[in-house]
Amino acid sequence: MVRGVHGEKIVAAIDSEKMPATDIPRLKDALVKYDEWVKKLNEASGNTLDELIENMVSLLNDYKLYIDVDLIFDSTEDFLYRQKGQLKLDNTVIEEFMPKFVRKCIEHECGTCDVEVGSQTPTFSSVYFESSLSNPVKGGGINIKTKDQDFSMSRKLYLRSSYDPNFKKEKTVTLETHLGYVLSEMKTNLDKTMFQEASATAHDIKLAVTGAKYYLLCDFLDMTPISTTTTDIDEILITRKAKRISSNIRSKFSTSAGRIAKREWYVDYLKNNPYATDIFKRYIGHILSQLNNEELIEESVLEVGYF
Repeated sequence: MVRGVHGEKIVAAIDSEKMPATDIPRLKDALVKYDEWVKKLNEASGNTLDELIENMVSLLNDYKLYIDVDLIFDSTEDFLYRQKGQLKLDNTVIEEFMPKFVRKCIEHECGTCDVEVGSQTPTFSSVYFESSLSNPVKGGGINIKTKDQDFSMSRKLYLRSSYDPNFKKEKTVTLETHLGYVLSEMKTNLDKTMFQEASATAHDIKLAVTGAKYYLLCDFLDMTPISTTTTDIDEILITRKAKRISSNIRSKFSTSAGRIAKREWYVDYLKNNPYATDIFKRYIGHILSQLNNEELIEESVLEVGYF
């Protein structure tokens, strides 16, 4: 059975030789919950776009709380909590959710979705030629560099390179890639280092595809906000509208006894800072505006009075 990026992480955790025996049945239960969650997401509907978004974000909040608390935090062993950064059981939930969510919203508004919406799709970054005057190589030695993005809306592009103007097959190299037009990186916690890395990524993306849009989504803020106006990041969205839990509190979570003592506090923190529906509505609004209004038209600019 083929599962998404998050489902595959659960399967990998079950198969891990390092996984404590007591956590294996709990992970198998989580896999059942995951399959049920995916089924509900695929069946999600709404009379309006806002209703659809609210229904899907509610499903996200319920499932993410289960993974964060019931599966990871409540484990009597410390392996799942201490290794969650490597296991990626928690941060891949949103990564799997977003393509399903965006595709559903586009289909609701447009009837169909004629772009590829996915996670970890290798999108075009640059092209280079491995050749020289003395060693021309077929097709000029064309090569394409790609970069996997947490979320992408892209179109498949086919390229042919040849010294022959007629592109004879034996003298031509044919390649395919994806041009990313809406790209997003998703972080659990956004700190200054991650912000700087995202700024560099956004710059590279827009050098490759001038009409691309780049959004940075994070659950929790772990830095003093910095203006994005001097960067190529189109917008940063804090999906849970909250700051990261302070390190002195987080340090108590590394042991089972510490987690038991702080469980009520932790559950309240997560429930009081759920994924915010209005942030997801804003994100979808950005995407729909890209689909519906590709170019600035003088008449429409004069009508609204800004651009």
